[in-house]
Amino acid sequence: MRCDVAIVGSGGAAFGAAITAVGHGARVVMVERGTVGGTCVNTGCVPSKALLAAAEARHVAAGQRFPGVGSSAGPVDAGALFAGKDALVGGMRAVKYVDLAAAYGWEMVQGTAAFAGTAQDPVLDVALADGGMRRIEAEHYLIATGSAPWAPPIPGLEQSGYLTSTTALELDRVPESLLVLGGNAIGLELAQLFARLGSRVTVVEALDRIAPFEEPEISAGIAAVFADEGIAVHTSATTTAVACDRTGHRLSLAGAGELHGADLLVATGRRPATSGLNLDAVGVKTGERGEVVVDDQQRTSNPHVWAAGDVTGAPQFVYVAAAQGSVAADNALAGAARVLDYTSLPRVTFTSPAIASVGLTDHQAVAAGYRCSCRVLPLAYVPRAIVNRDTRGLVKLVADRDTDRLLGAHILAESAGELITTAVHALDNQATITQLAQAWTPYLTMGEALKLAAQTFTRDVSQLSCCAA
Repeated sequence: MRCDVAIVGSGGAAFGAAITAVGHGARVVMVERGTVGGTCVNTGCVPSKALLAAAEARHVAAGQRFPGVGSSAGPVDAGALFAGKDALVGGMRAVKYVDLAAAYGWEMVQGTAAFAGTAQDPVLDVALADGGMRRIEAEHYLIATGSAPWAPPIPGLEQSGYLTSTTALELDRVPESLLVLGGNAIGLELAQLFARLGSRVTVVEALDRIAPFEEPEISAGIAAVFADEGIAVHTSATTTAVACDRTGHRLSLAGAGELHGADLLVATGRRPATSGLNLDAVGVKTGERGEVVVDDQQRTSNPHVWAAGDVTGAPQFVYVAAAQGSVAADNALAGAARVLDYTSLPRVTFTSPAIASVGLTDHQAVAAGYRCSCRVLPLAYVPRAIVNRDTRGLVKLVADRDTDRLLGAHILAESAGELITTAVHALDNQATITQLAQAWTPYLTMGEALKLAAQTFTRDVSQLSCCAA
């Protein structure tokens, strides 16, 4: 069969491209070898955040945030908890993916695709799930196969039967004790999740701090939260070997003895999923990590083939994947020459309190040649945080000393993911610190945190009235 656009994958990048392509009047065929919907809805964002919300509710019910209100948190019914998560995922997958594809009218093919033909005339050969074969010819092809959990080459690890961010969310039990290898976003989220569900958790990070790519103040703040919640953290810890027996897993650390846990979760990052696509046959170049190499318009080295999302080595956020997919479709079908600007791209780690950042860090600003001016506002100065009885966290603003322009915002707070959107808009509009300090902000909202942080550049906010005036 022949179509206008053939897409390999069915996640955020694939759907972003397909919806845009249909808008151009294109005939689209989408090939998926696994479950429709990709990582985010099936094994990533949706299930993890659903479980994190449940763990947070249990934490609050136990009186951890509001001492004196009593405790109603009993033992976790793991079966019911994970079954509820599965039902939620199934519902969102149906509404946002399966039903949506039917509504737009593109064809879904269940099977494993590989490129064949030549660089000048590529085709897709699909080994169908029912055992048959099908060849798809298209004017344009989009690779949107995403990424998969990656584990470092540590002796004994492959044989140990470790959990990944995918398989950990498929459990029907709460581990008695859990070692988490990796202290970045995924490792931190899952470590706190299982700790709040009742696991004894230890985090092992090879770098000198957890949340190692955030501002140092953010790393110190989330480390203090973990310490308060009984989560052990080992940083600058190089794992030299892994062993597993009937008692559980053992990690050998260079110069620091051993750690033991009933289960081991490896959260050391993800790698682009390109295995089996036969990209060499059609002249599609890949990079050192297996990523599909693209230009700023999402074109690969083959003019007939485009790529979008995690498979390109792009920032691993579903909103980036969807945007890249849409750009690829516009550029392929309409010659739009669209290019994405990542200057104000936000990121969120859904711990509690959450971590959110956008723009430059202090170090990045200096490296870029700015005369940097920074301020850090502890949440103890934010009225809403005081009323919530949760002053864990801070806001750090990075500014250009010469122009007063905001360069970056970094937040550790319960509602950091919502707060960061204001900073995104400020960066998009090249707002100044003065403008942030003078912005209208409703009293007793966390939005005041950004305003107060901006006011610290010129005032002592401890001497302000309750309305930050």
